[in-house]
Amino acid sequence: MNKIYRFMSRYREIIMAVIDITLVCLAYLFAYYLRTDFGRLSYELAWTSLIRHMPWVVVLNLASILAFRLNRSLWMYVSIDEALRVAMAVFTGNFIWFLIVLIAHFTEYIRSIPVIAAMFQLLLMLGLRILYRIVRRNDAITNRSHRAVILGAGSAGAIALREITYSNRYDAKVVGFLDNDPTKVKKILNGVQVLGTDRDMEKIVREYNVDSAFIAIKNISRTDLKELIERCRDLNLRTRIVSFEMHADPNKPEASVRNVSMDDLLGRGELSLNNGQIGSYLSGKTIMVTGAGGSIGSELVRQIMEFRPRQLVLVDIYENTMYELQQEINIARRAGKDQKETIVTCLIGSVRDRKRIDQIFDTYHPQVIFHAAAHKHVPLVEDSPLEAIKNNVFGTKNVIESAIAHKAEKFVLISTDKAVRTTNVMGATKRMCELIVEANRNNGVTKLCAVRFGNVLGSHGSVIPLFERQIESGGPVTVTDPNIIRYFMTIPEAAQLVLQAGAFANSGEIFVLDMGSPVKIDDLARNLIQLAGLIPDVDIEVRYTGLRPGEKLYEELLVDPKSCTRTANNLIFVAEPENISLETVQNKLKRLSDLVEQTAADNSKIIEIITKDASV
Repeated sequence: MNKIYRFMSRYREIIMAVIDITLVCLAYLFAYYLRTDFGRLSYELAWTSLIRHMPWVVVLNLASILAFRLNRSLWMYVSIDEALRVAMAVFTGNFIWFLIVLIAHFTEYIRSIPVIAAMFQLLLMLGLRILYRIVRRNDAITNRSHRAVILGAGSAGAIALREITYSNRYDAKVVGFLDNDPTKVKKILNGVQVLGTDRDMEKIVREYNVDSAFIAIKNISRTDLKELIERCRDLNLRTRIVSFEMHADPNKPEASVRNVSMDDLLGRGELSLNNGQIGSYLSGKTIMVTGAGGSIGSELVRQIMEFRPRQLVLVDIYENTMYELQQEINIARRAGKDQKETIVTCLIGSVRDRKRIDQIFDTYHPQVIFHAAAHKHVPLVEDSPLEAIKNNVFGTKNVIESAIAHKAEKFVLISTDKAVRTTNVMGATKRMCELIVEANRNNGVTKLCAVRFGNVLGSHGSVIPLFERQIESGGPVTVTDPNIIRYFMTIPEAAQLVLQAGAFANSGEIFVLDMGSPVKIDDLARNLIQLAGLIPDVDIEVRYTGLRPGEKLYEELLVDPKSCTRTANNLIFVAEPENISLETVQNKLKRLSDLVEQTAADNSKIIEIITKDASV
């Protein structure tokens, strides 16, 4: 069988052409017998003429078949477009032969045969293709173990049905559609019935023994998508989302099926941004982003590009991520997806190195700085606290002081919810960075601010990709504590709100992003398992490993929510600057510097130095 399969694959185009030419010959034989009343009329000379001229028929039809590339088509995906190409090929080959017959006046050749044969040929070629498609479809879905419904009986649903039915990647047989338009109920879409509306989902799932759902609705809002996902989860449905990509032909989107993501589960609404306000401090300016190769830094770069700055100066110590970002920008520009006016300069450098930072400011004179460079992983920082002090604290100090010395307009620090009432070194170092911002707020030159938010989905070290990998590998899914909760935000959301908060920066504010409702990590893990079509603690074990060093059960975004005021953007709050002096901060920096000179330091001592005399 393997040899036959390899032979068929290797000579597939030749075999396809031979099959079509065989159908051409059969069509002409049928036409002859139909024209002679199935042999009851004697046309011996006509038969001889038919056979003698058959090579010309074969050559013309073969040329037409090759011209319309019918030998390259995939019969299992036969569609209207394929039918039209078959019709054009049949018409072209036989019309040319019909003209030759009329002009040449072949003796005894029955001139109506090409017309009759063309009809037979079209029926045979299309019929064989459709039959092949039906057989392959039935063969593909017969042994599938899951029964599915497609939510959405529109053009997106039709594309999804085709993708699911004819791809071996999906172990599901589609039993019907559901749609929120009641006028579509009982209608047939590509051979599959619309069983009911979304409100009938529970009844249909029970009646048709459905265990899977594919959501295929174009331009669905995040809120509506979240509601559908939650309904599917409540019914224990294995849920996937059909997304669409537009390529060269916008009328032929390509479907791809993906698992439910954390972003889908959050269901946060679209952000409302004041692009004019953001553009007023970014457009035409020289912008510097530290930690530009990281998750937040690289997304900031992508979004800043849209505001057409004069130059982007990207700084990162890790050359691999910087190289990847540089190549991404170059590829997007070559493809016409990104504007080319902005000068993009990618530099290798550490914020720890004050001379390197000053050199960059001397050379490029950035007007706005987004400081995203930091060591951020709590357990790693707990084990290497002095490195975090060098990078997070003194790196931030270097960039702020250089920005002020070079009369930059704005400096925006990326902070974290872990800076609030911190119990770990990473949060403490970030809190110290905020204090440096606040202590320098009255510098008279540069407007400083910090933006504080929680966990970012998809960022390096995020728990979501870890859970997804653990589920794919069969578990266990590891959760530190059943009661641990976290705030989540997507990378684009975080970057957009950072840019908006930067427009509000004036004098050392700490901006706090509205992260929505906190999410229980245990619930999140179990939701992801369930939406993958598996049962928590049956198919996939949920294992509790205990809190890691420095980890808290919950994170806080605000020191005192009552003291915060809402900005012009409903998702951004501002905490008024603390009355902390530059002298106090410099004293803390001196004590931290002394610790750095040591070969070891007690983590609790670091936290004490930073949090003492500061409202944290």
